[in-house]
Order: sequence, then C-alpha cells, then structure tokens
Amino acid sequence: MNEHSPQVPLLQLDWAWNAFAELSSNQLYQILQLRQQVFVTEQQCAYDDIDNRDQDAFHLRGTDSANQTLQAYLRVLPPGTHFEEPSIGRVVTATASRGCGLGHELIRRSVVFCRDRFPRTAVRISAQAHLQLFYAAHGFVSVTAEHFIDRIPHVEMLLR
Repeated sequence: MNEHSPQVPLLQLDWAWNAFAELSSNQLYQILQLRQQVFVTEQQCAYDDIDNRDQDAFHLRGTDSANQTLQAYLRVLPPGTHFEEPSIGRVVTATASRGCGLGHELIRRSVVFCRDRFPRTAVRISAQAHLQLFYAAHGFVSVTAEHFIDRIPHVEMLLR
C-alpha cells in the first residue's frame, strides 16, 4: 500500500488461502453466494461467473471471526490460466463490510501471495474501469484501452 491507501481499521477477519480442492462445500457455497450477490444482483450483470477457472485458482477468504460469514474474497489464477501472467480477479467485499479497507487488504495480500508464489513475474488484472485509481494505489498501471466485458467498461492493468 502507498500513501493513498486508507488507514481505517479493518474488521477482525480470519484470512485463509485455499486451493480449490481444499475448500469445503460450505466455503465454496459462501464464495459463490457472495459473488452472485455482488456481481449479478447488486451490479445487475448476468454473466458466466462459474467459468471453469476456480478449479485452478488460489482462493483468498476473509471470514468474520464471530459468525464465520464470508466478508471478503478474491481468486488468483496461475500464469497461463487466463493471462500469460498470474492474475487477480473476482475481488469482492460484502455490502455490509465496505468502507473499512477490506478491498485494499485483499489486494495487498494477493500481491504478496503472487510475489511469493510467482517471483519476478508481473501480475495482470482486468479491472472495472471506474476502479483504476483504486488499483493504481497498489502500483497497477493501465495497459489497454477501455473495453466492455459483459456490458461493463474494463481495462487491463499490470503490476510489474
């Protein structure tokens, strides 16, 4: 994080990285439910969320310590799965947990993971265009023109 990232207190979450095969059926259900609530229902975007990439991904979950409810999530795809580089995607926080820095914590943790797991490799994301400044705060730079994915403007961004 740099000086533009918020310094607000985070919720007390239990953070865990899992390969797909390590996820319990309940954990997978919570992931798919949160992604559906935000990406399909809240953003009103019918798209193929279940894209046969979850099986190859590493999944970061931030779960409320008290009631074990999923509050924050993203996945990291290894190099060659979607892009030549490792990629971060499906970045999502529960509606009730927004505004306390969870998005920045997700990105911070995923960049550290990518640096450890895939050293000396850039990281690529396909970001919703309105979130470019958010990702730029973590060092990502836009490398494509704005284009539409599922009727939502996106740009590819790279962290070298």
